Amino acid sequence: MTVGEIAFDALTEEEVVSHVRAALDRGEGGRIITPNVDIALRAGAAPTPASVARDSGDPFPGDAVTVRRFLADASLVVADGMPLLWASRLARTPLPERVAGSSLIWTLSRAAGLDGRSVFLIGGRPGTAAGPALEAGCPGLRIAGHVSPPFGFERTSFYDELCARVKEAKPDIVYVGLGFPKQEHVIDRLRPELPAAWFVGCGASVQFVAGELHRAPLWMQRSGLEWIHRLLSEPRRLAGRYLIHDLPFAFRLLSSAVRKRA
Repeated sequence: MTVGEIAFDALTEEEVVSHVRAALDRGEGGRIITPNVDIALRAGAAPTPASVARDSGDPFPGDAVTVRRFLADASLVVADGMPLLWASRLARTPLPERVAGSSLIWTLSRAAGLDGRSVFLIGGRPGTAAGPALEAGCPGLRIAGHVSPPFGFERTSFYDELCARVKEAKPDIVYVGLGFPKQEHVIDRLRPELPAAWFVGCGASVQFVAGELHRAPLWMQRSGLEWIHRLLSEPRRLAGRYLIHDLPFAFRLLSSAVRKRA
């Protein structure tokens, strides 16, 4: 099902977990991307000329071409954003439910615990309690490792050290919570090294697990107002993105869905 420029897999969270468990049993790896409104906006933007992207100096670009490449490489693409679900319903091609990375990190890890599998965490603050918290909440789960990369790690030898640690740990699932698009670039680099593992770009999920950040109440999550909670939690970082870019795009997306339906 296509919403905006993104083709989504019409799966529930339970079906995503079942898909990953079955693939791991077969020795097959993969990658999950959970686009929100911001990612949908990036995917639909006008392509940046190659020369501009090349000369930008950004080791982790997030231009439209790069974002579309990430999406094309994904094994599963599921919607993390109520406006995307609303748009799919308005267009009469409804997605079954929201599948948020911050929820998937728990459900997928609980299933991995039942299977005696391991996970590796990337993200969060140094010394974070995410690993112990996840292990305590998911009986049978093994924490293969946890790295909290410092700011600017991509320009230092730490990046090589990070990748070496993940490769040596041989985890079944890798959660990369560095924000988009940085986390997807890291996954790009790690996937060839661990072809039997599953990778999930999960944004702030590692911080949620550790208790460094708190998710919105359930009623806000279900009503599509979680973004307000996030904005109030981190206004300086998120105000420009949410209010100037994402909110107008969400209205345009819904309006387009209404026109298509008509």
